[in-house]
Amino acid sequence: MGPRPGQKTVLITGCTPGGIGHALAMEFHAKGVHVIATARNTAVLSEMADLGMSTLALDVTKTDSIRACHAEVGKITGGKLDFLVNNAGRTHTHPATDIDLDDVRETFETNVFGVMAMCAAFADQLIAAKGLIINIASLAAITPYVFGSVYCATKGAVVSYSRTLRLELKPFGVRVMVAMTGTVRSQIASKTHRTLPPDSIYQRVKEIFEKRLTFSQNNATVDTGDYARRLVAKALAPEWPLILRSWFGRPDWFWAGGWSKITWTGSWLGEWVFDVVMYRLIGINKLEQVLKQEAAQKKLN
Repeated sequence: MGPRPGQKTVLITGCTPGGIGHALAMEFHAKGVHVIATARNTAVLSEMADLGMSTLALDVTKTDSIRACHAEVGKITGGKLDFLVNNAGRTHTHPATDIDLDDVRETFETNVFGVMAMCAAFADQLIAAKGLIINIASLAAITPYVFGSVYCATKGAVVSYSRTLRLELKPFGVRVMVAMTGTVRSQIASKTHRTLPPDSIYQRVKEIFEKRLTFSQNNATVDTGDYARRLVAKALAPEWPLILRSWFGRPDWFWAGGWSKITWTGSWLGEWVFDVVMYRLIGINKLEQVLKQEAAQKKLN
């Protein structure tokens, strides 16, 4: 079932049930937008198809998959796409000194190169509709999220890329919104569970690392549906002049999720605030104490 004449359309990546993409699909659908939901395995999207959404297979790390998806979306929408939501993502929690570069490359393929590839591939359809790109970033882009250096780097890249993309597409009437997402209930922390290698310098505080693995799901975590309702409301808001967008229209920057308000406020005070807070919030300051105790013990011996 395709869109009705005049009905707006949205393509969302990473719509597996339980995550942000799925919640966004359900909310856009509830607001009368024709949803094109995607996932690597379309079997998980069967209930969404039953609701009348279009469902397509898509792996944002594969050029052929993106090309095939682009062709199918063109058939569904008639060559126009009102919204592209780049949501597909991969978590990566590991100390910077313990990373495996092949693993890092996989995370960048999904979180960064996948976003770039989707924007490039669907630019023609977005230009035809004077549409809106929504790139799901994270507060991790501007905070030193301890044991998340790789994830922070990918989201920081998405933020910088989006800022420039916004100016490049402005002459064509295409807008770019960056979602600075805080802690939101999702399935992301349950995937790609990592462990510390036996020789890690952080074995001394292994319990802190293990707690950090699920931090986003246990600290001021916002309900996925609430997050989706706020984002979709902003996406569907009318256009306002630049200086008024953040309050009344579709903003360039969307801040929501746990810790988003305090992070936005802290961003005006300087990065030292984040350094102090995150150092203690995650508990890495305890490592200092452990190292001092070890040094004292060596002196005694």
